[in-house]
Amino acid sequence: MAEPSWQETLRLRLVERNNKESAFAPIIEQYRRLAVQTKLLKERNAHLLGAASSVRGATGISSGSGEDSNPVRAAYTASLETQISSLRDELANLYKTQGQNAQRLLSMNETLREKEELSRIDSENLRKSKDEIAILRRKVEQHSELMAEKDRTVQILHDEINTALLELGQVEERNQGLQKDNAKLLQRWLDAKQAEANRVNEANDFYETMRSRKDNVLSWREGSSQNGDPNALAEAVSTSMSGRPTSGSGKGMASLEAQAATMKNGPLSPASKRQDQTPNG
Repeated sequence: MAEPSWQETLRLRLVERNNKESAFAPIIEQYRRLAVQTKLLKERNAHLLGAASSVRGATGISSGSGEDSNPVRAAYTASLETQISSLRDELANLYKTQGQNAQRLLSMNETLREKEELSRIDSENLRKSKDEIAILRRKVEQHSELMAEKDRTVQILHDEINTALLELGQVEERNQGLQKDNAKLLQRWLDAKQAEANRVNEANDFYETMRSRKDNVLSWREGSSQNGDPNALAEAVSTSMSGRPTSGSGKGMASLEAQAATMKNGPLSPASKRQDQTPNG
């Protein structure tokens, strides 16, 4: 988020002020050193002037004294000793600062070596991370392609399932229709078999009737051949006819005879069965 314009202006002005103030810092430090040195020189000059005035006042009294009793030389010597002492202190401070700087340089070199080692390790880790990222990106792309392929396959399977469901519904409807047709055909076949069984029963009854008539005729022939009675034939015929009433037409009798012959010769063939069935089964 960008800072407001007035805050940025204030920050820039503060930075400019700091730069201006720090620009004269070396000059100010030099002036401070010069002021300290000037103060020391003024003090030494004051000592020298005091010594000179004392020399002028005591010239006549102590004119024959030696070099050791010269106050100017003593003041100058004291000033030199003071300067030497200050220089020694400054040199000691410089040695101390140099030792601290050397120690600091060693620590900074050690820190720099550690930082370089860390930087090398970080560079290696960064390279490995970049390689892993590239591998993961390739895997993501492959996974995306695989998912797209799976989506297409799922869509195709979904369409095939829908088609199969539609075909299954049509097959079920056709099966239901076939079941209904089969039930109707089965019922018609049962009805036809029931009618055929009824006809077979009628044919069996007719066959038994005709057989009994034949037995009566044969028995009549035997009796007539033995006794020569003409009324025995009529009696045998009336007896055989009393067992089952005759059909009303010659066509019905012929069909019964045909059924009796069929029963004697064997069951009807499938073709004859289909011909005997009515259009309704």
